[in-house]
Parts: sequence; C-alpha cells; structure tokens
Amino acid sequence: MKYTIVGAGIGGLATALAFERKGIDYHIFEKAPELSKVGAGIWLAPNALQVLERLGVLEEIKEKGNAIDRITLAKADLSPLSDNFQEHVKRAFGYSTIAIHRAELQKLLFKKIPAEKVSLGKGFTSFSELKDKSLQLTFDDRTEFFTEFMIAADGIHSSVRKQLFPQSKIRFSGQTCWRGVADTELEQEFVHRGMELWGDRIRFGISKIAKGKVYWFAVATDQANQKDERNLIKQKLLKMFARFHPLVGRLITATSEVTILRNDINDLEPLQQWHKGHICLIGDAGHATTPNMGQGGAQAIEDAYYLSHMIHAYPDQNPFLLFQQKRQRKVNAIVKQSWTTGKMAHWSYGQHLRDFLLKHIPKTIVEKKIMEVYQIEKP
Repeated sequence: MKYTIVGAGIGGLATALAFERKGIDYHIFEKAPELSKVGAGIWLAPNALQVLERLGVLEEIKEKGNAIDRITLAKADLSPLSDNFQEHVKRAFGYSTIAIHRAELQKLLFKKIPAEKVSLGKGFTSFSELKDKSLQLTFDDRTEFFTEFMIAADGIHSSVRKQLFPQSKIRFSGQTCWRGVADTELEQEFVHRGMELWGDRIRFGISKIAKGKVYWFAVATDQANQKDERNLIKQKLLKMFARFHPLVGRLITATSEVTILRNDINDLEPLQQWHKGHICLIGDAGHATTPNMGQGGAQAIEDAYYLSHMIHAYPDQNPFLLFQQKRQRKVNAIVKQSWTTGKMAHWSYGQHLRDFLLKHIPKTIVEKKIMEVYQIEKP
C-alpha cells in the first residue's frame, strides 16, 4: 500500500521516519524548494522525546539542543508564581524537556529520510478520488501523482483539510506572538531553565536552545493580521517590555531585527473527524493548538508514532479510524487547556487572584497533570 505524506514539517518528517522504521511504503512531498533555516525555538517535552528515542534520533537531538530541567512561571520581575523542578520527570522517563532550534530539528529528521522518498518544490493544490477509492494528487507545477492513501501534514492552513473539510475553522485567540533567537549566553542559573514571565496582558518566554543561542517569544493582546515596520520592531518590543526583568531587554537587543518573526496565535476549532475515505489529517492540519502548553510539535510527533503503529499492526482494519479513536481525547484536552491558559495569561481583571492561585496550587496536582500529558500509552 502506498502512502503519500503532504508536508515536510516536523509532523510529516516524523511520520516518514516512523513509516521507514515500520517498512510502510511512502513518499513525502513538500512545497518549499529547500529546507530553510527560518524559524525559532521549539520545546520537545518527554512525550515527544519518547517517540524520537524509538525513532533513533534522541541522542542527536540532545547534542543539538539544550536540556530544560526547571520550568518557571513568573511575574514580570522574575519572581516565581510556579516553579517546577523536573526531577520527577527525569526519574520517570530518563530525561526532561529539550529546547532546540526548529530548523535544526527539521534538518536532523530530514537527513534520516532516503532522498528518493522526498520531493521538494511540490506544492499540493488538490486531490481527486478515483473509482477504486485511490487518489490523484495535483501539484502547483501541474504534475500529478497517484496514491492509495494520503496523510496531510501541511499545517494549520492545510490545503488538504480545506478541500476535505471545507467547514473547518481557524480561531484567532486575540493575541499575537513575536519570536526570536538572541546571539548571547545566559547566566548559569538560567541555562537549563525554561521561563515565562507574565505582566499586564503581555508575557515573555525564555530558553537556551544551543551554545550562544537563546530562544525567546513575546505575546501581547492585539488585533489580527497586524504588521510591523521592520526597522522599528526592536524599539517597539523594548518599549512594550520596559518594566520586565532586565534580561528581557538584553535578549531583544541581542537579536537581529530581520530574524524576528511575528504571527497571530491561532488554533483549529476541534474537528469531529480527522479522516475521510483514504485521507487522514495529522498534527496542525488536524488539531492545531495554541503554543501555551508547548505541545504543538509534540502532539504531531505522537501522531506519527500512533498512526504508523495502527497501519502496521492492523492491516485488515481502518487504521485512520483506530488512530483517531486512540488520539482524539488527549489531543482535544490539550487544545482546550492551552486555549484556556492563553486567555488566563491575558486577563484584564483578576490578575492578583490568578497569581495567588498559581502560587498555591499543590505541587502534587501540578506534577500529576504534567505526567498525564507526558505519558505515551501502548497503542
């Protein structure tokens, strides 16, 4: 059986590698003519790392990234609201979270895929279902490809999903996010620490991702589809975060303005179905989440693990249905919690109550919630 993967982002590449391991016949198409170095950082939580370990790439990820052994949610001055050391996580799984540049992760996965199974510069435009339920795919260079099954891993703005489920809706959170990588080092106390600082309807996240590289993100309430003047973007951010800990201003200053990215924070209104006929949506194409839990990439990687198992282990059943049944409950819970967390971070009123509650949540409850997200069940 031939499976075609549309999209060579993290989810698509992880799926290709999982298929490679299971001996599943596949080909992957990507619209970009080459993999670029564009992007910023990504956190790989232990649920993602467990899959990547099974795929044989964990050690290289450890070498390219940076371990996060302490996760701090703090006020603007860096005084903690919630401070979670990850010893219980390391005892359970053997590692905590790893922060890495997204482009490094993508490159690492890409080089594991045989060259003859990848076609770059091929942007998907449409599909047609044939009489035998197989598919004819059309690309933006007017070429066609025939396949039995298609896996859509083409992101939140998925062209496959728009044709398959035209009623699907992308939701704007009311927030926008700037992301950058500063060319600097952190003080030793921050090297293996992931931090998010909450101010008055604005917040700032920090984590080292490699030697001399610190990933940061800045979030603010805003209207959708706004633009910045490139030469004024640092000045704008420095003014916005002037009352935050001095580290924030230092990181913004140490970042080239041409590399700072701005994107509205969106997710996908949960779908009842992720599949139809011989087509299945994975990752952001099927269940995009806001980044507030750091689980978008991790859930796409989990998808790769479970989908490949269902295809390999149940050849006489509908693997797409089994995959959805296995994954949907957990994914929907994460989408909902991430959306709620983002809204709470930007409350106009009740900030003191919010901060008090965050500071006094029992450690056992926090750890239990974390472990539920990080757990990989047997398929």
